[in-house]
Amino acid sequence: MSRAFNLARLLGETKCNICLSALTEPVTTECGHNFCHSCAYNFCKDKQVVPCPICRHHCQKKNITSNAQLGEMVKMVQQLQNRANLSEETITICETHNHNLTLFCEDDLQLLCDRCIGPESHNNHQVISIIQAASLHRERLWDLSNLLKRQMKETEELRRIQDDRTQALREQAEAQRGELTSEFERLNRFLDREQQKAFSRLKEEEKDVRQKLRENIEAFENQISTLKSLLNRAVASKTSSEGDLLSTVKDFYKDYQSLSNPGIFSPQLRGEAYNFPFQYSALQKIIQQFTIQVTLDPDTAHRNLLVSEDKKCVTFSKKKQRVPGSLQRFTKSHVVLGFPHFSSGRHFWAVKVGEKSEWAVGICKANLSIRARQSLIPPGCWRIVWKGDYFEVSGGADPACSQLKATRPRVIGIFLDYELGEVSFYRMPEKSHICTIRDTFTEPVCPYFYVGNNSEPLRLCSATDAE
Repeated sequence: MSRAFNLARLLGETKCNICLSALTEPVTTECGHNFCHSCAYNFCKDKQVVPCPICRHHCQKKNITSNAQLGEMVKMVQQLQNRANLSEETITICETHNHNLTLFCEDDLQLLCDRCIGPESHNNHQVISIIQAASLHRERLWDLSNLLKRQMKETEELRRIQDDRTQALREQAEAQRGELTSEFERLNRFLDREQQKAFSRLKEEEKDVRQKLRENIEAFENQISTLKSLLNRAVASKTSSEGDLLSTVKDFYKDYQSLSNPGIFSPQLRGEAYNFPFQYSALQKIIQQFTIQVTLDPDTAHRNLLVSEDKKCVTFSKKKQRVPGSLQRFTKSHVVLGFPHFSSGRHFWAVKVGEKSEWAVGICKANLSIRARQSLIPPGCWRIVWKGDYFEVSGGADPACSQLKATRPRVIGIFLDYELGEVSFYRMPEKSHICTIRDTFTEPVCPYFYVGNNSEPLRLCSATDAE
């Protein structure tokens, strides 16, 4: 390794990492890093505790001390630079042809001798003398050094923003933790276990987001380190010999062109992931927030079903209706589907079911096949069926049907939480929970209504009517 290269590295170590110039009246932080006196105190401004620009260690302003010995070393290095004659050490011999290296190929960025140029190599390439090439690339590298300075400052600013976002993430997590606590204070003692689970999910998500943010900051630090290295190499080229300069310039350009600034990661906690299941929340508040307008889809109705003009009521008729043919129509089961279709979110609607049996309400896949619509019990449904004195529950992850003994309801409230994979049923206006069917929804679903032969009409009603 040449004296010129070693001196260039030494010069790089005596630079201030804030102004990127030679250290002036150097001072040392408690973490051991050195800066110009003016740069350090301008960086601190009115703050008493600041993160070190290099390692981000939180340093006390009062613990920044002068380093006179380092100042003398900086002066000695500058004197060595002034006396050095870096042009003595040059690469002069071609290892292949044993001739002097007097040329430089601009296409391949490679030192050449006069015999390196031939039909099979460097032919028709731009080849110039090493003196001309060194002068040209010194100017280019010097121009790039200014650009690298700007890029490094911009990257440091982005890294500083991400540091601030770490604190914002902590505050956001604390705010959500407070909201969760307020919710749990209104619940009964048996919800203590649910509270701990929710806190655990929040903690894990906060940990995951914090790790991603930490990785993003680390990527910026690596980028700053790379930019600093390239900057030092570019600055060192100003005083390096032609041979040293041109022998490394190809790698320099390759490293510079491969630079890619890390993307900004915006930390955000998924607040909806911590919304409580419907049966654990204030029912009235949830009804007001998630009630939607549901209508019936006549094109899906069995021919024995009459759908009202306002599409809010469906009635069984012994006489088949004269209706247009439709591939969406149910042909075996007295079923009609509703609008809208759901592929996300939380939704509540209510159905007045009357006092007779039999009927069923729930949800089903919106894109049922023709074969499914021709089935007596269509697959892909999550529903409760009233059997006179009990409910039959079908659908969900457990294919087995279950029975729930119950008194006759008048109005059924239905709540769908698509992301949570739950459809819950409530007796209205008592607001008592009947059951919840759990599954994983992977495609759009829609409201489902079944009307038995002896059923009263099923009528969609508003949240006010349900009360």
